[in-house]
Amino acid sequence: MSDVRVTPWQEGDVPAPPPELLAGMRARRPGSELIGIDLVLLKSFPLATGWNGLLGRVRAEFDLSLEYRELVMLRVAVLNKADFEWGVHYPAYLQAGGTDDKCEALKEPNAADSALFNKEERALLTLTDQSTKQVEVDAEVIEELKRLFGEQQTVEAVATVAAYNMVSRFLVALAV
Repeated sequence: MSDVRVTPWQEGDVPAPPPELLAGMRARRPGSELIGIDLVLLKSFPLATGWNGLLGRVRAEFDLSLEYRELVMLRVAVLNKADFEWGVHYPAYLQAGGTDDKCEALKEPNAADSALFNKEERALLTLTDQSTKQVEVDAEVIEELKRLFGEQQTVEAVATVAAYNMVSRFLVALAV
């Protein structure tokens, strides 16, 4: 974290974050260890509170499968050159059922065309690419997602793309 563009929060900084905020952030992390993004978010307690709530729900409460959400998160990381995000989500994707081969395919410009991915994954990758690169998503893409996943999981897929674009833009701008 030596190149981070703001000074990350450290134990002993004044004012101290609310204990419930620190506890909530630690609860989302393996071994209760805060990571680089957490330490930067703690520069603003309101931001850290809202971020932890939103991303905690995206990561843990959506019906869209974790494997699919992690796939989307990795593709966003590739498209936005968010190496830190890739590093965090690569092992999570593998643990959720993803493969190393698929991870490598995600790095390709036309990942959604890879035969490694099933039709659901290709639809999610098309959504991710369109939303991340051009913001507007073709109506046919949304219709295909609704056909494959239903409306609730389509909304959750779009929200996952949006949330992790926010994450990657934050990470890249502040060099986390």
